Amino acid sequence: MEYRILGNTGLKVSVLGLGGSSLGSVFREVDETEGIRAVHVALENGINIIDTAPFYGMTRAETVLGKALREIPRERYILATKVGRYGYHQRDFDFSAKRVARSVDESLLRLGVDYVDFIQVHDMEFGSIEQIVTETIPALRSVQSAGKARYVGITCLPLRLFRSVMDRVQVDQIQSYCRYCLNDTSLTSLLPYLKEKGVGIINSAPMAMRLLTTDGPPAWHPAPEPLRAKCAEAARFCAERGGDLSRLALQFAVARPEIATNVVGTASPGRILQNIREVGEPIDQELLLSVQRILAPVQNLTWPSGLPENN
Repeated sequence: MEYRILGNTGLKVSVLGLGGSSLGSVFREVDETEGIRAVHVALENGINIIDTAPFYGMTRAETVLGKALREIPRERYILATKVGRYGYHQRDFDFSAKRVARSVDESLLRLGVDYVDFIQVHDMEFGSIEQIVTETIPALRSVQSAGKARYVGITCLPLRLFRSVMDRVQVDQIQSYCRYCLNDTSLTSLLPYLKEKGVGIINSAPMAMRLLTTDGPPAWHPAPEPLRAKCAEAARFCAERGGDLSRLALQFAVARPEIATNVVGTASPGRILQNIREVGEPIDQELLLSVQRILAPVQNLTWPSGLPENN
């Protein structure tokens, strides 16, 4: 496993991280025992960063993860969770100082730890950027001062919001999803800015929330139909040539050295071992070029997320 430094935090993180969404049965129903075993397999095989959130499975992911970590020495893993999002509807977002402070305590209780390494504002495009800058992040700095978190981060889909926030207030880390993968590399435009700021980068969903897989995305996936169709075409093309689109997508994302870690959500121990093996293998450059040509008509095509004024 390769490790990289995450921004100015100085933390060495594995290039492959474990996403906790699957522990909350977001993609399929997951048996708790399988989920716990998946966490153990990941840690035993070199993955050292785990990302979760109260929203995943409506607290189920954090609960299962807490059970998995119960007997694991705290120094063996780097743990990230989030605040602000607690459901699927606009009413389920609350970025107020009071709520995020309480949310941290609730997460620590579920996770069974005294602190998390990263506390992140979850999907901030669903809130007021003014509130996030003047209330939410200062509240999380108070959480940090209390020893309940080591670093403060932000997450969202619309890339321009990262600048909107970081031009006004300091953060230690961002988490971007579906913006550095085979079909969308728009995160690259932000890399010089993030380097200048010393901000660490967590790249989530390098398989574009399963768009870049043979089985395709779940029904709830927000991708527009042209993007879905081209990704399905790329998957068929790879399969016909004895390749695998998800492997190609993972290898492509990990190859970007400025991105410290790439978080993949899975609760399958076998899939974790497969992912670890694949990131250590050389990428098929010929196949990569062919897939990039297929995806060129939909390159950087995304979807709206959050409040209209934040898109």
